[in-house]
Amino acid sequence: MSFNEMVRLLQGHGFRLIREKGSIRYYGKDGWPRLVRVDYHGSREVPVGTMRAILKAAGIDMP
Repeated sequence: MSFNEMVRLLQGHGFRLIREKGSIRYYGKDGWPRLVRVDYHGSREVPVGTMRAILKAAGIDMP
């Protein structure tokens, strides 16, 4: 999964970009208590451990 696909997955679950500083993006949604941090790198592949951590922080089950 690329970082672009990860962002689309988050947006599909109702998350939206809250703030951005450099390549670090923070996503949030109403009713979710904390922000989800994504170190964005475009079309590069997301390492498996990083992907699991992002999905866990967002409360999304592994696809």
